[in-house]
Amino acid sequence: MTTPRDLLITTLEVASSRLPEQGDLSLALAGGELIDLLNARAAGLDGDRIVPDESGAVDDRLLNEASAALVRQAPYEPVEDWLWRRGRGLAAVYLMALKSEGQITRRRSRWAPFGGSRTVLTDTPARRSARERWESKEPVLGSLGATIRIREPEHPQGQEDQQADSPPDVADEAVESVLAAVHNAVRDLEAERQRRSIEDAAFDNIWRGY
Repeated sequence: MTTPRDLLITTLEVASSRLPEQGDLSLALAGGELIDLLNARAAGLDGDRIVPDESGAVDDRLLNEASAALVRQAPYEPVEDWLWRRGRGLAAVYLMALKSEGQITRRRSRWAPFGGSRTVLTDTPARRSARERWESKEPVLGSLGATIRIREPEHPQGQEDQQADSPPDVADEAVESVLAAVHNAVRDLEAERQRRSIEDAAFDNIWRGY
């Protein structure tokens, strides 16, 4: 399994009652892809720019797509630009991949109106592996999860926010840079949502007053 797959499975399992915004999740998935490419030596960082490395190889369809999408001409692409470009709609892409692999399914709920159904994880080795990685507090998955504010139900909101704002505890400087970029991008997206919400509220007030 890969970091983005583990992140999505963890999100569906741990945060099923409070899923993150799709935009936040997509940015984190793109960050997970880049971290896996760095670890596979399929890419490296030169400052804040992603340099493809043909000597590395990955054994995953979506990671291969991510590798193929890297800018391969100097001055290359900054990490933050990659997150926004690759991350566009990426949550839906990974969700469809998990569905096609049988990792998730639709289960009819007797409590849902009109015989509705809900998405549930199937009991697979991938699910157990992602759970083990999450419960072991592996730094990369833990940092990405904290950034998009997924947590165990017993964890209080304040502790979640503190974890999201704390620096990632990883040994690799390049991975740390990617995690920090994901954190900043998610915060920027949240700030943009708040700005739009304020503008929409102000417009509504003006419209009603008119």
